[in-house]
Amino acid sequence: MSQIQSLFGRLASVLLGSPNGRQERIAGLSMVLPAFIFFLLFIGIPITQTVLLGFQKWNAIAPAEWVGIDNYVHMLDDNVFARALFVTFILTAALTIILTVVPQIIAVLFNMGWGAFGTIGRTMMFMPSVISWVVTGALWRLILDPNLGSLNRLLQGIGLAALQQNWLGDRNVVLWSISAVAIWQQFGLYVIIFFAGIQTIDGDLYEAAAIDGANGFQRYLNVTVPMLRPVTLMVVTLNLLNGIKLFDVIYVMTQGGPVNASQTLGTYVYRVAFANPGLPDFGYGSALSTIILILCILALFFQIWMTRRAKY
Repeated sequence: MSQIQSLFGRLASVLLGSPNGRQERIAGLSMVLPAFIFFLLFIGIPITQTVLLGFQKWNAIAPAEWVGIDNYVHMLDDNVFARALFVTFILTAALTIILTVVPQIIAVLFNMGWGAFGTIGRTMMFMPSVISWVVTGALWRLILDPNLGSLNRLLQGIGLAALQQNWLGDRNVVLWSISAVAIWQQFGLYVIIFFAGIQTIDGDLYEAAAIDGANGFQRYLNVTVPMLRPVTLMVVTLNLLNGIKLFDVIYVMTQGGPVNASQTLGTYVYRVAFANPGLPDFGYGSALSTIILILCILALFFQIWMTRRAKY
């Protein structure tokens, strides 16, 4: 019995450290414990169950059958999955590039003393970000309707009827339309993030650069961009994650159509698991969800790698 008590004592000493700091560590662990339990019950366990279900075949009627990696092998022959993966990468790349570069430039312009217009402009740009993706998709689906939508009517009214498009029904145009809507919804948020980051840059750096003869563009390139590197990495990571997980706005606007032209991994998971005309395939849907999880983890590893690289 004494040996067991001694073992637990040594374990507590390792985990909690010296007696002087033990009370602080216990207090810290007690604060973290509720969040950890919540994460484990409502996020960790469901994720684990989803990953395990990806190795099974289950239609919610017959008992689940263990099929190993058959679901993942099936992806190699699934043309819709290949299309969804391609569309996901295209949208993610487009959103990441545009929503990283342009908001940073706009934030710099707002910081150049635009006065009241800067405040009003930032407020107007940020307003779409508080609208949910579902409402955004429903709103723009009405605007982009080829027959009754206000965009085509506006183009006709100003004499540009030749530019009218079936914005959500033409497979050559639909991705451009969805990208524009996603950029509209998120643009203001990233402008505010970059603007807040610029406020933390020491003004003496700009003064020193100006004394050395640097013009405005050179100060932006050699002072603003390097000092905003942590913020830029965060924005890039958020854009990567949002692009990989993009579902709501696409499902509301097109449901992955026309002819899978806007099908992403998120919409395909829903189609396979919940909107299948036949029996649902929760096993294959879980395998597709696991692919999304892996891509998100890779995006986080990319952020960690870039952050460490920036420090050295």
